[in-house]
Amino acid sequence: MKNYKQYINGQFVASKATSVIEIINPCTEEVISTISSGTVEDANNALEAAKDAQPKWEALPAIQRAAFLHKMATVIRENRIFLAETLSKEQAKVIGLAQVEIDVTADYFDYNAGWARRIEGEIIQSDREKEHIYLHKVPIGVAVGICPWNFPFFVMARKVAASLITGNTCVIKPSSEAPNTIMEFAELIQNIGLAPGVLNFVCGAGRTVGNALSKSPITGIISLTGSVSAGQKIIEAAAENITKVSLELGGKAPAIVCADANLDLAVNSIVSSKVIFSGQVCNCAERVYVEDSIYDEFVEKITKKMSEVTIEDALTGTDADMSSLVSKSQIDKISEMVEFAKKEGAEVILGGKRPEQFDRGYFYEPTLLTNCTQQMEIIQEEVFGPVLPIMKFGTLEEAIALSNDCQFGLTSSIFSENFNNIMRATNGLHFGETYVNREHFEAIQGFHAGWKKSGVGGADGKHGMEEYLHTKVVYAKYY
Repeated sequence: MKNYKQYINGQFVASKATSVIEIINPCTEEVISTISSGTVEDANNALEAAKDAQPKWEALPAIQRAAFLHKMATVIRENRIFLAETLSKEQAKVIGLAQVEIDVTADYFDYNAGWARRIEGEIIQSDREKEHIYLHKVPIGVAVGICPWNFPFFVMARKVAASLITGNTCVIKPSSEAPNTIMEFAELIQNIGLAPGVLNFVCGAGRTVGNALSKSPITGIISLTGSVSAGQKIIEAAAENITKVSLELGGKAPAIVCADANLDLAVNSIVSSKVIFSGQVCNCAERVYVEDSIYDEFVEKITKKMSEVTIEDALTGTDADMSSLVSKSQIDKISEMVEFAKKEGAEVILGGKRPEQFDRGYFYEPTLLTNCTQQMEIIQEEVFGPVLPIMKFGTLEEAIALSNDCQFGLTSSIFSENFNNIMRATNGLHFGETYVNREHFEAIQGFHAGWKKSGVGGADGKHGMEEYLHTKVVYAKYY
């Protein structure tokens, strides 16, 4: 069984921590590896290494920094099967989806490398004679990335690629539930020639390592993907030094299905958006609002489609739609939410329990609930599992209002063949992303950003890259 060490200043080093964290295969409930529990000293050592390496890294032309990102992409592609199997084993992602995550991560490094010749400033007209106003984009310094367990490898790339191409150095804290793939990546890039300290990986608990990284005056930006409560803790820690934060937090994505929608398309897209990684995705469809005139037909169709979803062990079930949830605490939370919804009056028309064919693992059946009301917990709070509540609406204005009646604002969708409906919804929905007649899944060239309690800042594309840049203005008077 492998024990992962910290990767600091170009070397794998043992932590002084006296305990380790056990990593469990969610499908088998077996311990597959251990990581150091991490210390404040580990966090500070990584930050000091990043700080020392940053000036030389920034001084490299961006095109030379890009070459290292291309090398990272190459290493990932050369080890794509091994990395996908590692990812699948540590977090129960079906092997096909795990392979997609690995491959898209490689693409992500190449995509961000392409910004090397596109990071631009501006020349602004001055009100004075013989003066130019220059606007420069410059690196912030040391970036800290705190990664989640649901898409750990891809989200790591979101933080690493954008920070490195812009001239920052980086310290990454993997999730304590799914660190293995990231730490294997750290081993794989040891020989690509990256200077010590440019990229560091420190494992450990958020309350210890994450807090130390966030409170340090060395840190220039903290990028977290995680829960609302985790984001609130990051903001508290960052407040001491007024450190910039970029947070992608929870979601409660509504899907609006209008009477004129292509129902088969809507059903297929919503089910795909619900069962991907067993519903443990921030932009998953989390609630559905269906126009009353087609409600019964929609429920019939989605019940049939959800009943056909296959569940298997992530590694052995090559054609499965979904697998286990990531942990016991996750399945306990989902079970409790469904039971509470039933007490509030919701009706479970499919699923609502653990599947009988598994005698171990954290599996939960695809679940549909009807007879829901807007104030129910199952409608208002993020489930983060394969559970989908359905409600009726009368008018599109009502559907938009119900969708917006939520503390979250990450993703949303509408299904309609009417251009006016689509435009009214895309303008009226208070969410960072709206999908039209398709599943919930963002593109690396877009901008993945939440409103309200779903976060601040964002990732992907030009605007995600610019999160890691300061804006500096120079007033140049000449004679």
